[in-house]
Amino acid sequence: ALAPAEASVANGAAASTTPTDAAPVTDPNSTSTSTFAYGTQRKFVPLEKPIPASEDGAASSTKRRLPLIVIASLIDKTPNLAGLCRTCEVFNCEAVCLANQKIIKDQTFQSISVTAEKWLPVKEVPKAALKSYLSELRSRGYQIVGIEQTHNSVIMDKWTYSGNTAILLGAEKEGIDADLLPWLDACVEIPQAGQIRSLNVHVSGSLAVWEYTRQFRAILDAAAAANAA
Repeated sequence: ALAPAEASVANGAAASTTPTDAAPVTDPNSTSTSTFAYGTQRKFVPLEKPIPASEDGAASSTKRRLPLIVIASLIDKTPNLAGLCRTCEVFNCEAVCLANQKIIKDQTFQSISVTAEKWLPVKEVPKAALKSYLSELRSRGYQIVGIEQTHNSVIMDKWTYSGNTAILLGAEKEGIDADLLPWLDACVEIPQAGQIRSLNVHVSGSLAVWEYTRQFRAILDAAAAANAA
């Protein structure tokens, strides 16, 4: 039987992880700026020839993806799923997980994703398989972070992401199911000051992906500066 996470998230503490497939963001010595492509593209000046997701395993080291998996299995609305897919591709995430992979064939999806599903690995993880998948990710050294407001959630700009991270997004309106919360290493919330009490889930996911990318870039840049010194 699978057991929920026992990690404490009090005061922002998360379970320690031992990444396997990708260098952790907390270890600059094992990561170099030549290893990752992290948002340095310019319009009309492509980094290099795009590599389809089906051929991703043969990608060169310069196209290594950021070790960030975005889990959108609880999300139902096609525009949100398509927008997240586009965001994850833009930031070169490792993969995005959807409850039903057939959605990427939908015309509405494709009109919003603008071919992102062709270049980004898309994994099918049904809602019923989420706990098993989260357990698998943890065994592979991933830190599981939910974007959700709870009694002990950490403000996003106060949270330090692990190198290998999986972000779980909640359903529209309901958020993350209560029975999934014990399986997370932490919950991170986005500070809000207006009258509306929540952001669209695609927007929340995009902010979380950018914050992870920002932290990752900062450590890569620090490592490059140290190596150049």
